[in-house]
Amino acid sequence: MAELTITNDNFEQEVLHADKPVLIDFWAPWCGPCRMMGPVVEKLAEEHSDKVIVGKVNIDEEEELAGRFGIMSIPTIKVFRDGRETASAVGAQPLEKLLELVKG
Repeated sequence: MAELTITNDNFEQEVLHADKPVLIDFWAPWCGPCRMMGPVVEKLAEEHSDKVIVGKVNIDEEEELAGRFGIMSIPTIKVFRDGRETASAVGAQPLEKLLELVKG
């Protein structure tokens, strides 16, 4: 399963009402560290789709969502469980760290 594109329009349905944890990568195409994270996030989505939903928010296209969650630096990773934020990390992260965030 590939990553979902999360928008202001589908956030509530895809994230807040999800039946498993949701990891969201807040990123932008011009961000070097974000591009480095791309393959890591993609690998998480492919190898752990049974445990986690992986979404991406392009902060240039979704300024309202970025503002709502106080995104000041990218990449920022946020994990949501049962409709609330449970973990976050700023900066490029290894796959193992993303898995730790998801497991809580």
